[in-house]
Amino acid sequence: MKANNKYGHIFFERLKELRDEKELSQPKLAAELKLISASAIAKWEVQRTEPTASMLIILADYFDVTVDYLLGRESD
Repeated sequence: MKANNKYGHIFFERLKELRDEKELSQPKLAAELKLISASAIAKWEVQRTEPTASMLIILADYFDVTVDYLLGRESD
């Protein structure tokens, strides 16, 4: 996933939306996941870095959405 492409841009928005819906700060989400730092999440949200495929799966499972939803390939 590249930050410059259509799907990358949507991922960054969807991650922040999902986090906000659960009222989780970046540090709280990092603590919940126990696999990533808050600074890594912050870098994803400002499009400085991208998650790995395995991290996308972990995020999708945590938020109970599909990876395709996270990437903007489906709307719900």
